[in-house]
Amino acid sequence: MMSYWILFIGIAVASWLVQANLQRKFKKYSKIPTGNGMTGRDVAMKMLQDNGINDVKVTHTPGTLTDHYNPATKTVNLSEGVYASSSIMAAAVAAHECGHAVQHARAYAPLTLRSKLVPVVSFASHWMTWLLLGGILLLQSFPQLLLAGIILFALTTLFSFITLPVEIDASKRALVWLSGSGITNSYNHSQAEDALRSAAYTYVVAALSSLATLIYYIMIFMGRRD
Repeated sequence: MMSYWILFIGIAVASWLVQANLQRKFKKYSKIPTGNGMTGRDVAMKMLQDNGINDVKVTHTPGTLTDHYNPATKTVNLSEGVYASSSIMAAAVAAHECGHAVQHARAYAPLTLRSKLVPVVSFASHWMTWLLLGGILLLQSFPQLLLAGIILFALTTLFSFITLPVEIDASKRALVWLSGSGITNSYNHSQAEDALRSAAYTYVVAALSSLATLIYYIMIFMGRRD
């Protein structure tokens, strides 16, 4: 059990460091212009057009680092610091989110699978906390309750790992397009790459953290609490 807590604390520290690094990179690259004056919205519109996607809208959403693509509404939602900014960070983030739109249009298998799992994971996220808590309290008399919670938690962990190839592929698509379209050049392309790599690390740590927590609950269920 001690080795588990060392692992858990290590992942927690890594998560904090990754988030802090992402915030630092966001601030740093948000101050570096692309040189062509194109805003995040402009970049998104052009990438969609270049990929023959005409049924996806580009909108803005409140907050920082809240950028996302919604396959249900076919919208690329850019945060306030990206939508109207002409920085290298804005271009990288906007292209990344459009990478998801391209995945959707091309029926990229991991994205399709993740989309199908959303309702299941939503249900699991709603109930698993109560099942896990109740299962731990009633472990000796009703262990099936904890098992049910573990199964639901396992679904969210699976979702986290399926998210990894989806995010990595979207970044690859974004970087290839940014370079090929001339949005980035030999001087700033590495900065866009660094920004997206930093964002990808957050998904890796989240998946590992979810896996570590799942193992912890499994250990409790198996009676290995010492």
